[in-house]
Order: sequence, then structure tokens, then C-alpha cells
Amino acid sequence: MSKPSRLLSCLFALLLGATTGVALADSQLGDDKYRPNVGQEGKDVIWVPTNDELVGKMLETAKVTATDVVYDLGSGDGRIPVTAARQFGARSVGIEFNPEMAALARRNAQRAGVADKVKIINGDIFKENFTEATVVTMYLLPDLNLRLRPIILKMRPGTRVVSHAFDMGDWEPDQKIETSRATGYYWVVPADVAGDWAIEGLEGNPKATLKLSQRYQRVGGILTIGQTSQPILGAQLDGSRLSFRYLSAGGTLHTVKAVIKGNALEAEHQSGYSYSQVKGTRR
Repeated sequence: MSKPSRLLSCLFALLLGATTGVALADSQLGDDKYRPNVGQEGKDVIWVPTNDELVGKMLETAKVTATDVVYDLGSGDGRIPVTAARQFGARSVGIEFNPEMAALARRNAQRAGVADKVKIINGDIFKENFTEATVVTMYLLPDLNLRLRPIILKMRPGTRVVSHAFDMGDWEPDQKIETSRATGYYWVVPADVAGDWAIEGLEGNPKATLKLSQRYQRVGGILTIGQTSQPILGAQLDGSRLSFRYLSAGGTLHTVKAVIKGNALEAEHQSGYSYSQVKGTRR
């Protein structure tokens, strides 16, 4: 999908405004083999590098560690994959459509001493497979974020996603990232929990039902124990971890902390100082 030059010019002004002062202060742009220009046209976007301050903040917000696999979609000169490897110890992969930019990113990784941890793929983000990622980073345009959204939502629950400047429509971010020069957004891919669940072992009852509705990470539901139904309270979904509270018939507050595994859940039930194990199956 190509952008008309006038539209790209407008978007360039917007992007550059979102990254005031980005240009040469962060790091030298290019080397003696290739020097990209801020605002140059690419396949679907124009190139404006993410400033080093926000790069670090994005990776810190995603809690990147040496156990992570970070994929940067539209990786440009490779600054995010290189930083993820050099400062956080992660294995990282960048996907970049421009072959000259991809080659520059590989040289940058080598110069930074992390070529063994960084892989740069010269390819299309809509054709390459990045489902092994535990962290996804990107600085794309709003329409591209929306095209990627269904792909990302099918990834492993708990995958962390960070975007520079642009959100993902009505999928609310879990956190907004603010720096002195730019803004980012952070999400955790939620598990699919919607539906009717048969629950065993809640308050000693052999059977209970939990009917859950879901909009991304926002969850609500009705819990039925015996003949009594009530809405669950304070439901929170963080990746595959679901927690909620409810009041028993006697007015006692109960807490359930569950891990979702496809159509099964395993949970810890707490009432006062008493704990018990609960299981559930989606019907």
C-alpha cells in the first residue's frame, strides 16, 4: 500500500512533531555505506527513528529480560533490537522492508557487539512470522496498527506489545508511556476467556457456573453458586491470569485467582485465611 506524497508529507510533520529533537542527537544516522534521511518514504511508512530515551522506556515498560524474544516490526536502523540485546540481554529480531536499511541495521548490531543476539530480516511485516515473540515493538502508522491488531491478538496470551506514538483503536492500552519528547503505548495480549465455565470446588460446592463476557482485557461476568447468582467484582485479566472477587451468601468476601489454559482454568480460592484449589472447564 503506497501513500500519496502529500499525505506522507503531512504524516512526516506529525511524526517529527511527536519526536521533537529526535534527529542527530541520539546517534549518528547511517554510516559510510548508507545514510538514511529522516522522513524518507518506505513501503507503507516514512522513516522517523524512535529517540533513544523512548526506546529505553518502551523496553523497560515491557520488562524485557534476557529470557525474552523481542521482535521489532519495521526496525529501520535496528536501534530497538540492538538496545534490547545490549542493555537487556534479550534475543531480538528486526523486520525491515528496505534492504539497505536492513543491511545498515546488521552493521549497527555488529558495531554494538551484539550480532550474536540480533537478527535482521529483510522482509514484509505482514508476511513474516513473528509469533515466537514474547515482546513486540513497533513505530508504524495507525492503519497498520489496526491491520496488525488481529494478528497480535491471536498471539500467546501474555505477549507484551509496545507502540511508539500510535495506539490500536478501541483496544485500550494497559499503560501510556510518557517521556520528555515522545509518547508510547503498552498492551498485554489477553487470553480468550469469554463463555460459560463449569467450576468445581468453589466453597466446597461440586458445581458452580461462571459466565464471562470480554472486550480485549476488560472482563465482566455472573457467578452462580447453587441458586444464587451475582456479578463478579473487580475482574482483572493480565495475559492468561484472571482474578476477581465475589460475596458469599453470608456476605463474606472471596477472591479467585485463576490461570487460563485454553478451555481449562486452575485457580486459587481465598476466603479470609482459608485457601482451596478450584478447577474449571469452558463448556
